[in-house]
Amino acid sequence: MHDPFEAWRYRDFRFFVSARLALTMGILMQSVIVGWIVYKHTRDPWQLGLIGLIEAIPTIGVALYGGYLADIISRRKIILVAIGVMVVSSGIITYFNFNSAGTYARFGLIPIYIYVAAIGFCRGFLSSAVSAFGAQLVPKSVYPNMSSWNSSAWHLGAVIGPAIGGFLYDYFDAGPTCLCFTLLMAVSFVCYLFIPPKPVANVLMTEPIIESLKQGIRFVFHNKILLGAITLDLFAVLFGDAIALLPAFADKVLHINAHGMGLLRSAPALGAITMAIWLAYNPPLHKSGKKLLFAVAMFGLCMIGFALSTNFYLTFFLLALGGMFDNVSVVIRSTILQTQTPDEMRGRVSSINSIFIGSSNEIGSFVSGSLARIFTLVPSVIIGGIASIGVVGIAAKVAPQLLNYEIRKTDSHSNDNPTND
Repeated sequence: MHDPFEAWRYRDFRFFVSARLALTMGILMQSVIVGWIVYKHTRDPWQLGLIGLIEAIPTIGVALYGGYLADIISRRKIILVAIGVMVVSSGIITYFNFNSAGTYARFGLIPIYIYVAAIGFCRGFLSSAVSAFGAQLVPKSVYPNMSSWNSSAWHLGAVIGPAIGGFLYDYFDAGPTCLCFTLLMAVSFVCYLFIPPKPVANVLMTEPIIESLKQGIRFVFHNKILLGAITLDLFAVLFGDAIALLPAFADKVLHINAHGMGLLRSAPALGAITMAIWLAYNPPLHKSGKKLLFAVAMFGLCMIGFALSTNFYLTFFLLALGGMFDNVSVVIRSTILQTQTPDEMRGRVSSINSIFIGSSNEIGSFVSGSLARIFTLVPSVIIGGIASIGVVGIAAKVAPQLLNYEIRKTDSHSNDNPTND
């Protein structure tokens, strides 16, 4: 009988998912506030895209090395150092924003850009270590359930963080809001302290780092199912994700304030949580590849509807619906990543995944901002949504292994003893 709460029976996973929730709330709250500050000072959608590029460059620059480290040293240590740097950086930007008028009059947006780059640098190390560390907390047979709840935690944080962030910014300004997301990052740091370190197979110590990284790249490019899943997600997000443009839509199309924009930023995650709960009870184990392609196509269609909407409630609904379909994609891709990757390569493979997927959100923001400057706001999002649907059609033709893929729960029972203390 399927147990929808299977992953929660493991103590370490409970701390892990709590840390993920707190960190996601903090990062997404920070994202909303940074976007609103930049748009407030520039009124330029391209500048919103530029934020994504500034964050993506350091993330991509260190991601492969971060994956290499995650395969040879304590993944918990990498996580703690990365989050620690994020907490310190957020503390500094909080200090600046308690005197925001003087800060931006003297330095312009330079402190914001430096802060965003620092967050990107930390994420380059964090994403690989978190993914590889999480896979060590439950047995392989629990991976599909873990992926659903892990995704739920992320999306719950993505609902609460932006909504609270927009509210705090409207009523208390930037300083207190920055303090709030700094404290949330600190909570995440503390949660990881309660998870004991997990052993890492140091099989890479005898070979050069370049050869080790090549092994990870070769593994991904030879695994057609894994490569197809992350490539599909890469291009769908690269062309179809218009979330970075929400401050501009809020101002020019919907005529709402930061609080309303924060609620819209929460809508995709609210839809994703709804879908994640459904998937926890009904995991997509059958016709998984077809469900993945269908979900990505529907996500692109929702983005087109979002671009055409001029009503706040319809926009909220379309973003929530897009989040539901996006979460189907996330759960299936995450499960493929965990089940197809041997433990000794998780760090490197996760780093490649983070380059394909994690950074595609930020680069996609830059693409969206650039398209908005060329084609204006609404047409740029419509073009992106159409491109996402086109990517699905191409993937269905060139990746038959992915189209016909079905997730099967492994028979591995290693580490199968949950601790409930």
